[in-house]
Amino acid sequence: MTDDDDLTLPNALPVFPLTGALLLPRGVLPLNIFEPRYLAMFRDAMKGTKAIGIVQPRDSDIDPSPLHAVGCVGRISDYRETGDGRIIVALTGVTRFGIVRELDVTTRYRQIVPDYDRFAADRDEPRAVAAASRAELEARLRTYLDDQGLSADWEAVAGADDESLITTLSAVCPFEPIEKQALLEADDLPARAATLTALMTFAQGDTAARLQ
Repeated sequence: MTDDDDLTLPNALPVFPLTGALLLPRGVLPLNIFEPRYLAMFRDAMKGTKAIGIVQPRDSDIDPSPLHAVGCVGRISDYRETGDGRIIVALTGVTRFGIVRELDVTTRYRQIVPDYDRFAADRDEPRAVAAASRAELEARLRTYLDDQGLSADWEAVAGADDESLITTLSAVCPFEPIEKQALLEADDLPARAATLTALMTFAQGDTAARLQ
């Protein structure tokens, strides 16, 4: 049994709104926490369930902004305090959640009532990605990275399991926030692989259009 299997999912979930951040089940998201309200959120979470919800705001120019309807719970799996008041945190993704409603709270950070039930499969073994879909993803990745002026360890790419590869690429590729949200909301791993392939294809089309 892993720590995530043992994690108690809270009925009132503290949320960290982050534009462009993507946390997926069993993925890892590093955070550099320095704002007082989020330092307070972290310390409160460490006293309780060690769970924090990562969700994208719909408009980063508004505070507080309306939130996207789906986020992901992260378990605080590692942290260290710096000498200048910051906390460096690693969150490990556990399960996605839907937002039922936002709570009226006295804490400086926001809290929501989450719906975990619709994403119950997130804590199971992921569905396999078809070999043809995996091959198409890797082929598209090669041309996408070439267009972006980036490189990859292709031996590591070929040796990675489907979930590790798709989760890592979803997090690190420089997609727009709405595209990151589409990856988060994909039904399952095969659907996320198809979305990832489509986004890389679309990005290459944009590059070609700019060069014409």
